[in-house]
This record gives sequence, C-alpha cells and structure tokens, in this order.
Amino acid sequence: MKYSLPSGLTPTKRTIIIAIVVGVIAGFGSLIFYEGLKWGIAFFMGYILQYVYPQEGQSAAVISQWSDPHSLFLLIPILLFGSLLTGILITRFAPETEGHGTDAAIKAFHGTGRIRKRVPILKAVTAILTISTGGSAGREGPSAQISAGFGSVVADMLGLSPKERRIALTTGIGAGIGTIFKAPLGGAVLAAEVLYTRDFESDAIIPAFLASVIGYAIFGFFEGYAPIFSLGPISWTVVQIPFFLLLGILCAAFGLLYIFVFYSSRDWFAAQFKRYNLPPYLKPVSGALILGILVTALALISPEAETLGLSALGSGYGFDQLMLYSLLPLAVLLLMPFVKILATSLTLGSGGSGGVFGPGLTIGASVGAALGIILHLFFPVYVPLETIPVFIVVGMISLFGAVANAPIAVLIMVVEMVGSITILIPAMAAVAVSHLLTGEKTIFHDQVPTKAQSGAHRGEYDRETLEGIFVRDAMTPREAVITLSPSDEPEKVIDLMAKTGHTGFPIVEDGHLVGIITNRDVSAIRAAEKTCPTIREIMTFKPFVIHPDDTLEDALAIIVGHDFDHLPVVRKETPDMLVGFLTRSDVLRTYVQADYLAECKKEECVLPAKTP
Repeated sequence: MKYSLPSGLTPTKRTIIIAIVVGVIAGFGSLIFYEGLKWGIAFFMGYILQYVYPQEGQSAAVISQWSDPHSLFLLIPILLFGSLLTGILITRFAPETEGHGTDAAIKAFHGTGRIRKRVPILKAVTAILTISTGGSAGREGPSAQISAGFGSVVADMLGLSPKERRIALTTGIGAGIGTIFKAPLGGAVLAAEVLYTRDFESDAIIPAFLASVIGYAIFGFFEGYAPIFSLGPISWTVVQIPFFLLLGILCAAFGLLYIFVFYSSRDWFAAQFKRYNLPPYLKPVSGALILGILVTALALISPEAETLGLSALGSGYGFDQLMLYSLLPLAVLLLMPFVKILATSLTLGSGGSGGVFGPGLTIGASVGAALGIILHLFFPVYVPLETIPVFIVVGMISLFGAVANAPIAVLIMVVEMVGSITILIPAMAAVAVSHLLTGEKTIFHDQVPTKAQSGAHRGEYDRETLEGIFVRDAMTPREAVITLSPSDEPEKVIDLMAKTGHTGFPIVEDGHLVGIITNRDVSAIRAAEKTCPTIREIMTFKPFVIHPDDTLEDALAIIVGHDFDHLPVVRKETPDMLVGFLTRSDVLRTYVQADYLAECKKEECVLPAKTP
C-alpha cells in the first residue's frame, strides 16, 4: 500500500516525519532482532551445547561463573546446521544479505537507494542463525541493513524523492546501530560518517539524531537503558598518553591485518567454489566446518587453549566483558586477536551473515588488554591494575574506528557503550594515530572517498551548467600530464602516487596512448601477491576516453556510470594521441567555479584566486 506525504509540507517537516517513522521502525526492528538473537543463543549454545555463555553487562560475580560447554562434540553439527540454513536462504532468496550488512547498506545508498523488501526479514533470520549457532559475527551490520531496508520500504510507501529516500536509508543505518548498542549519539554520527572515507553526509546527521533517540527510547523501554558493558574502577593519567599512542600503532597494524585476512578469505572461498563448480549454498558450510575444527582442536590442547577457541565463537561481547574484569589470562589475550580475525574471516568470508563491528571490538579489546597487562608487569607504578580496562576500551575504539574510517562515530559509540566519558582523551589520542596509519584502508569496501564519487549526489550537478562546459576547459593539458611507459616498473607507479598524490596515469608508448594505470590496478596486483617486472602486465588496455569538445555532462556520465576517477582526453580524428587528462576532481572544481560565476552575474563578487 502506498501513501504520499501531503504536498504542502515544507522540506523540514517532511524530514521530521521521515526521521520519526524510521526511528520507530528501527526501535521495534532492533528489539525483535535482539530478542531473536537471545533466544537463538539460549537454545543452541545453552540448551543443546550446555554452554554457560558469558554475556556483556553481567557483574563480575555472575560472569565469573561462566563455564565451558559440557558437549563440545556437538559444536560442529550446530555450526553446520546454522550455516547450511543460512546458505540456502541467502542463495535462494537474497544474495545481498551475505556477509556484513553495513557494506550492503552503504552500496545501496551510493547506488539506486533501494533495498528489496524481503532483505530486512531475511537479514534478521540469517544473522540470527549465523551468530546463535557460533559463527563469529556481530549484530551491528544486520541492524544497519535491517533498519536501512525498512527505511527503503518507508520511502516506497510515502513516495519520497530520491534525496529523501537516501536520507531515510542512511538514517536507518544510524538508528539501527545506535539503538541495538544503546549508543544513539554515536549511531547518528556513524550514519553520516560511515558512507565515505574522507567526507561526511551532513544532510543525514539531524534526522539521524531524531531517529536514533526514538529507536533508543523504544528499545530501552523493554531492554533497559544501562550501557552495554559494565566497568569496574578505572583510572588513567596524562603520563600514560605515550602508552596509548603505542596502542594506536598496534591497533593500526592489527586493523590492517583484519582487513587483509577478511577480504583474502572472501576471495579464496569464492575462487575455490568457482573453480570446482560447487553449490554456492555450501560456501558458508565450508567456513563453519573449518571454524568448528579449529575450536575443537584448540579445546584438546589445554584449558587455556579451549578458552581461546571459545572466544572465537559468536559476537565476542561476553569475552570483552571478561577482559574488562581482568578475568582472562595473558596467554589467551596474546593469541586472541589472531584467532578472532581468522574466525570472523572464516564465518563472513565464506558467506555467513553478520557484522564486523562486534568482532572488531573484541580484536581491539584483546590487543589493549594484552598491552595493558604487559605494561603493568614492567611498569606497575605507571600502569596500575585500574588502568588496564582503559587500555581495553581504547583498543576497541582505535582499532575499529580506524578500519571503518569512522573514528569520531566509533569513539562516541564505545564511550556510550561503557558509560564512561573519562576515557575520551586517551581514546582520542589512540584513534587519531591508528586512523592516520591505516589511511583509507577500510573494512567497508563500498565506501567512496567523497560525495563527488557517490552516485547519490550525481543529481546535485546542474545538467544545464555541465552541458555548457567543455572538457578542454577542465582537463589538464598534455604538457602538464605525467605519463608512463608500459616498460616502467610497478615500483615507479607506487613512488609517483606517493610523491604526487595522483591515483592514475596514462600509459604512452612511441607517442601513442595505449592504456592507463590506477591505484586499483596496483592494489589488485598487491592482493594477488604477484611479481610483475613491468606495468604492462597490470595496466588497463584500451581505456575509456573523452574528447576535448565533449561536455562535462558527457564526461560525468562515463565517470559515474563506470565508477572511474580518470579519463584520458583524445581528439576524435586521432583516438590514440593524448591531448589531456580529466579527473573527477577536475570536473568538480570546474563545475563549482562555473556555478560561482553564474551566481556572480546576479551581484558583484570576486572569483577566489587559484591555488598554485
């Protein structure tokens, strides 16, 4: 059934209505999903596996009573059951529910702005199956995709414009995550920050505030408003700041490892199933089987190794709580980041359904806990026991804030999740370092750098203005273009990218344009771990080109339509002779200047001087 908002409503009133509706849906949707997870875990982990599961928020006295499963031999059948059902549902009904849902929601925002109506329900069911049967995954991704999906449904029902549709979708992302983690402020900021690696969706921030508060109020009414995690006595001092900076460096290293192993695992499973033509619904089963064997094998080594194996199961929040109470041994903490990275990569890389946020927090928490204990052993005066929980929380923030390219949102979210603003300063220091070191490496591959690269903002360019500007007026002329030869070594490209900041170069041989090489080509060869003597092996031959007399409207259609960042410019009569080079930034800069000049016709103004 379709309803339309009254045509007389102002844009502000329409946005408020959208935020209220999405907030209500996010609140009840997150509540139902959360209850489903609780019942699923109680049944599979508690009733069948007889595992007294550690849970976040429990007191030290209660959580210390957690115990290993009485029937660990049932773990592999439980994992296989959950992954098989998940695989069947995903491949049969909604392939987009595979993996971590946040990326799928981000992709929808930058793409059509639509999520199929079946996706929210199927994402909830498949995520519950994956997590409650032991798969290593978090609940934030499913919450984001579920609420974003309902936001898309609301947009269909209310007949919203494309811009309003995307506001509903991204507001759903923030409200869903902020609600299920009882972190409304962090969730709202995440809605605006998580879409880009270097930009911010400002239009979403205010409606996300409203939707997150409404969702949080509804969820908290049934589940309580206490923070997710409980903290004991904590303290830190300014003289410990260098130690937190060191933690930021370590979190950057483990964050990069997390990204690398996660996507390498996904590519490996996809390649093997394609190579042997295996049924795709069995892909999650293969990852679950390996995970089950890993955990079972660890359990046979020693009690500490069994604890390590159990930490690989589920979201990991219970083990985060154990760390906050200093109830895990150092030997377990030292290995936990590696095991959790591997377990998450096996679960989600093979096609399971769940989020990467929860496991990311556990990885960062264990890095922080291990560092905190080691520093306490060597410098007990400077790092007392009360500081170790601070290292744990800061580790959560600095690792996932960096890999998600959302340092501000994750900083706020985790502070809300532990209910203590006192850790804000050391967390700021650590996440700043980790974010700078990881650069634009991201666990969310569907993020784009800026709004200029987003299909969501394609319509914001005035078509008439673009059609009035020629490529020759925006391009970098041939004499100023850095070109490369097919015989150049890949190292030369990498050095040029580092020195100039450019991410693509045309390839010229004997005066003729033969191809192009971009950072994507270089990244692909790095990921494949191949050795190439020259760039001929990795360059793109016969690239898309544009002509000097074409308009920026023509150029932008190619750039956005094919997700390019660069276009060689050639003349129609000599299509292999380079006369210039056009980038997204060139289009944006020239468009802004033309738009400014158009406004200047109405009043006297001065065009800003060109930056040399």
